[in-house]
Amino acid sequence: MRHPCICVIGGTGFVGRHLLNRLSGAGYRTRVPTRHPHRYRHLRLVPDCELVPIDHWDESSMSDLMTGCDAVVNLVGILNEGGGRTFEQTHVGMVESTTRAALAAGVGAYLHMSALNADPAGPSDYLRSKGRGEAVALAAGELGLAVTVFRPSVIFGPGDGLFNRFASLLRLLPGPFPLACADARFAPVYVGDVASAMLRTLEDPASRGTIYELCGPRTFALRDILSYTGGHIGRKVRVIALSDRLAQIQARIFEKLPGKPFSTDNYLSLQIDSLCREDGLGRLGITPTDVDAVVPVFLG
Repeated sequence: MRHPCICVIGGTGFVGRHLLNRLSGAGYRTRVPTRHPHRYRHLRLVPDCELVPIDHWDESSMSDLMTGCDAVVNLVGILNEGGGRTFEQTHVGMVESTTRAALAAGVGAYLHMSALNADPAGPSDYLRSKGRGEAVALAAGELGLAVTVFRPSVIFGPGDGLFNRFASLLRLLPGPFPLACADARFAPVYVGDVASAMLRTLEDPASRGTIYELCGPRTFALRDILSYTGGHIGRKVRVIALSDRLAQIQARIFEKLPGKPFSTDNYLSLQIDSLCREDGLGRLGITPTDVDAVVPVFLG
């Protein structure tokens, strides 16, 4: 019996690593393209996971790579531009290339990772590019590709860039913590639930061609996430909520630092709360995981 093959673009990232394990456990073979397979040798430990070297992300190369695959998952995304990568190339150009390649290779389904508040008219370059990329993916659906879009709030779990990043900052910075956009609200969603949502749509063709907003069961302001993190690493946190003007100044300073921990574009994205308007996990029969069930374990 032939096991279905899933090509996971961006499979070396945070969500990708969790998704690969979930797909493997469900009996799927996975194919992960990467320019640097030697950096991700640990993924070879995932049963039936194949790392495929790729030098050029053009339509022809990716079509060859996708041949024989039953579905493609596109997880590629960046929070800030840098290192030669732009929002337009990553969130729009990559979607154009991968959807055309999937159609040329005869792939049946395309799962697209978008973001809550993705909108071509959104307040930030990040959200506008995510909105344009989502539109490109949905347009491919009109050409015969079964496209499913996922719009998560901020994603948490082992190895995340949310609770783990705040924990690192709190350990490094003693004293009061100056926080921009302290009242911005999120509904953090567990990475395992995001992977489960993708798996459900792969196994249920009736769910394809749909947009799913993915949120966790609790709403946190950014200041609450910081305090929650401090409580689990034994650090009492005094948050100093920056005014709008000071938040913009902080963004302009931080975006010049190595790793760009905060940027003007991040500030603009945070002007809209990252909260779901509909229960995408519930529609897929998934009970969302609370942060209390996961975060204390990996922060402890």
